[in-house]
Amino acid sequence: MSTWIPSLNAIRAFEATARHRSYRLAAEDLGVTTAAVKQLVKKLEETLNGRLFKGRGQELELTALGEIGCDELTDAFRQINRTVRRMRAATQARRLIVSADPSFAAAWLVPRLQRFKQRNPTVEVLIDSSAEIVDLESGAADVAIRFAGSHHNDLVHYRLFNEVLCAYCSPTLAAGPPKLSRIEDLALAPLIRWDLSHYEAASNTRRWNSWNYWLSALGVDHVAPGDGPRFNDYNLGVQAAIAGHGLIIGSQPILGNLLEGGLLVNPFNLCVETDVGYDLVTTPTALAWTDVVAFIDWVREEADIGTGP
Repeated sequence: MSTWIPSLNAIRAFEATARHRSYRLAAEDLGVTTAAVKQLVKKLEETLNGRLFKGRGQELELTALGEIGCDELTDAFRQINRTVRRMRAATQARRLIVSADPSFAAAWLVPRLQRFKQRNPTVEVLIDSSAEIVDLESGAADVAIRFAGSHHNDLVHYRLFNEVLCAYCSPTLAAGPPKLSRIEDLALAPLIRWDLSHYEAASNTRRWNSWNYWLSALGVDHVAPGDGPRFNDYNLGVQAAIAGHGLIIGSQPILGNLLEGGLLVNPFNLCVETDVGYDLVTTPTALAWTDVVAFIDWVREEADIGTGP
């Protein structure tokens, strides 16, 4: 047996008026005149044989009859709006949004991205390069690559690789003069530092990018590191190291391409394995999309290649 439903326009007018407690604000919300909203609400009252509001002007209050339908109708219209947005999105080309730290995106992800495009030519990828941690559950991004992040029970985590940090510089700086070959030679060269005071959730990052902490992890306590240029953008620090302006603490898995290309060298052949790493993070909902699965599989494959023997 079918249930008769009053005019949807009248129901929408009532819901907007109930939500705003104002005919005028409801009219602005719906893009019609105040008189039209009042007329629609009046028709609904006649259909239901009861008043929905008491008071007037900016002092409208719901009657007992109005209270019955207010919250459920608001939820219903929100659900309709969500459904229509999903239907509209299904007819448009969807981009796969990947959130990644700027240094990771520039040094590791972007140089490899063409290989993903060759394998998946129909998938459009947008790299959201930001130091801020996006809310994946809100749909701000489909996938995130995070460093030293805490695990969230509602998210799916894949460890890509552990962080290994080394002291890098340009081949020219390493060759000297003075030549850099022993850890004691740190006192002879400028040391590039990265200011992380602005970096969100960066306690682990800040700790490991301290020259004093790095030397302590190596068991070196007899070298006083010198001073050098400072940057609040790690990518600028890396470019300064490539240009020969000093030594920088760098990630072995992230800067591997620059070492293979001869732009940077590890003059001391010393590295420190840390207790943090890079994780690929997504949501169970995003994993239902085949493009997300394809991207995750590709990133994990690249990570294995980049850190393999």
